This record gives sequence, structure tokens and C-alpha cells, in this order.
Amino acid sequence: MLSENRDASAAKRFFKKALTSPHNQSPRVITVDKNPAYPTAVQQLKDDKVMKQETLLRQQKYLNNIIEQDHRFIKKVIKPMLGFKSFVTAEHTIAGIEVMHLIRKGQVEYNHSSALTAVEFINKLFGLTA
Repeated sequence: MLSENRDASAAKRFFKKALTSPHNQSPRVITVDKNPAYPTAVQQLKDDKVMKQETLLRQQKYLNNIIEQDHRFIKKVIKPMLGFKSFVTAEHTIAGIEVMHLIRKGQVEYNHSSALTAVEFINKLFGLTA
């Protein structure tokens, strides 16, 4: 999920997507960097009852938290590319990199009996229409 701005609405969408994912539990503590958008987003999610009131938000200056660690592979691939010409290009490229990383990490379940079902599966992951 990519956003042009690191604002409260982008942070809220990110947390909401992460919290509603079927393989995640409700967190006890969330560790993020010192971006001022995070406390606002977390409070809004608590008010909307998407996140438990007991969940603590811990902000650390350094980017050594789990979210940044998971995005390390993206930074390693994108750095030699020297940036993107447009936001749309960046969004699609990063989405593709993330999908391939999910497959490599074994976080995607699939059972392909034929090449056609494999193609449909890849199209679904990348958000392509058949």
C-alpha cells in the first residue's frame, strides 16, 4: 500500500489493512518511527473500535522496527533503479516486488494443477484482469 504522503489517512489505511488481515492477531504494542501521523491514525482506529484501546503505540527515533525491517528488501531493489518517473509507476512496481517477496517467503498458499490456474493466481496477486 503506497501513498504519496505519509499523512494520518495513509497511516490509518495501512494499520487497518494490517489489523484486518486474517493471519494477524490484535497487537499488544505497535512500534513505529517518529512520524507525527501515527498517533493520530492509531487514536482514530481506537475510536472506530478497529484497534483495542489497550494497544500501546511506541515510537522510536530509529527505523529498526519490524515494519521497516520488512520493507528493507524493497529498498534494496529500488535503490539501483534511481527512482521512478511517476507515482503510478512506483505504486505498480512496488506492489509487484511485494507480491514476489510474499511468494518467496511462503506467505501465500496456492495449489496449481495446471498452467492456467497458475496464470489466474498471478493475475489475482498483481491485481490484473483476465
